[in-house]
Amino acid sequence: MANNLKFEKKVAVVSMLAEGSSMEAISRITGVNPNTIMWLGKRVGDACAKIHNDKMRGLNCKHIEVDEIWGFIGKKRNNATRADEAKGLGDVWTFIALDADTKLIPSFVVGKRDAYHAKMFMADLAGRLARRVQITSDGMNSYPDAIERGFGSEVDYGQLVKTYSVEHLGKPILPVTFGLGLQLTRKPNLCRLSLLATGLNTWRTVSLMI
Repeated sequence: MANNLKFEKKVAVVSMLAEGSSMEAISRITGVNPNTIMWLGKRVGDACAKIHNDKMRGLNCKHIEVDEIWGFIGKKRNNATRADEAKGLGDVWTFIALDADTKLIPSFVVGKRDAYHAKMFMADLAGRLARRVQITSDGMNSYPDAIERGFGSEVDYGQLVKTYSVEHLGKPILPVTFGLGLQLTRKPNLCRLSLLATGLNTWRTVSLMI
């Protein structure tokens, strides 16, 4: 078990997990059993989650960017049966709230990319902030309702949707142009941004705050 490992060995295992190394690779390098690596990772993860939950309170964030990170447990969604999904296997998404000024992550939720987890995410985020905040998200349809439920009218919210266009090789080089469209919704403090970038074989990302 992990308690029988030397402190230096535990540090090496956790450091490699934090760097994204696989358990098989860590086991080959350190000689630690994969089951022990998994147990140690869970133990450290639970402790980190508790520290995060206790410390991330009463925050004075001004600009929050939210996004979702895709991953999978055991197998990807296309390869998972209903029985697999009942066991928790398949696609999983990590909702992340990022303070644009300090890079602090005040809140995160792991689950499905659906309305239920979006509402859970926004309710958790709202409970950690001490002031009115500006939130920017992608075009996920569940966000407007989730943010309204979590924050009420005490939020400035906008969706940033990036649309890219690339010219084919062999055509004349055209200058890169950016177009911005703003669409107001029926809800207060909510708006939708549509960003268009065009250019020859060039991907451009523009960050906009509203």
